[in-house]
Amino acid sequence: MDIQALLNRLDKNQRQLGKWARRERLEAWRLYDRDMPEFPLAIDRYGKALHIQVYERRRPLEEAQIEALREALLAHFELPPLALAIKTRRRQRGSSQYEKLAASAPSFKVRERDYLFEVNLHRYLDTSLFPDHRDTRYMVGQRAQGTRFLNLFAYTGSFTVYAAGGGARRTVTVDMSHTYQAWSRRNLAHNGLDDPQRHQFVQADVNGFLARMRRARARFDLIVLDPPSFSNSKRMQQTFDVQRDQLDLLRDTLELLAPSGELFFSNNRQGFKLDPKIADWAAIEEITDQTVPKDFKRHRPHRCWLMRK
Repeated sequence: MDIQALLNRLDKNQRQLGKWARRERLEAWRLYDRDMPEFPLAIDRYGKALHIQVYERRRPLEEAQIEALREALLAHFELPPLALAIKTRRRQRGSSQYEKLAASAPSFKVRERDYLFEVNLHRYLDTSLFPDHRDTRYMVGQRAQGTRFLNLFAYTGSFTVYAAGGGARRTVTVDMSHTYQAWSRRNLAHNGLDDPQRHQFVQADVNGFLARMRRARARFDLIVLDPPSFSNSKRMQQTFDVQRDQLDLLRDTLELLAPSGELFFSNNRQGFKLDPKIADWAAIEEITDQTVPKDFKRHRPHRCWLMRK
C-alpha cells in the first residue's frame, strides 16, 4: 500500500478543488472519492478537519493499514487527533442500523455559502450535513420565497435552513429523532432564522404525519422528500425500504402538494429505480445532473427528481 501516492493525489486535488471551494465559500466538500482502486476511501473536508469513510470491498483494508493511514494523514495535514475521523461504511443488512460512535465528541460549525451548519465528525456515522446535496439545497432556497415548505425525513434541517433563508412563509420540519430535531433548531438559530411563528418542528414517523395531513387537507407549495435507503427505527411499526415503499410514500406526499407546487424527491439507494406508475400522478423530471456538484461527479451519490402535479 503506497500511502505516499495517496498523499500526492490529495495534494493535487487540494490545489485544484481548494480554489473552487474558496470561490464558492464552501468549508464542507469532497477532497477524494475513490480516485485510486488501492484506496477505497471518500475523504471530505470540514473546515480544516478530515472525515474519511472506508468502503467495503472483497479484500477490505486491514486494521493495521487503516491505522497507518490515520497516522500518515495526521502528520501530512498537521492535524490534532480530533480533527480526523475514520469510519468503515458497511452495507446495512437485516436488522442492522448504525449507532452512536463517540457521544462525547465536540461539534463545530462550517460555512456553506450564506449559511452555517453544525457538524460532528465522530458522534455518528454521518456528520449531520450531506455536502453532495448543497446544490439541491440552493435550488430549494431559490424557490422558497412566500411558500409553505415541508421537509420530510429532515435529518438536521439543512433544507429548512435554505427554505427559511429564501423567504418561505412557513416551514414544517418532520423527523422521528428528538436529537435531530434539536439539531435542526440549532441550525436555524446559527443563521438567525429561529422564528417559532414561522417554523414548526414535528417529531413523528413520516407515514403517520402524512396520514394526519391528508385528513386535515393540508397543502404545501414546496416539499423535500429525501428518505433513507433503509430504516428499522424502534419508533416505526415496520421497516422502511425506499425501493419497496416508494409508491405509497410518493402518492401520500403528492397528495399534500398544492396545484402549482413542486416536490424534490431524492435518495441515495444504489440501483434505485423509480416506479413508472408514479407518472400517473405527477409530471416527473430527473434533475440529478443539476443536483450532483462538481466534487461528487466521480461517483454519483444520489439521484433526484422534480415532480409537479
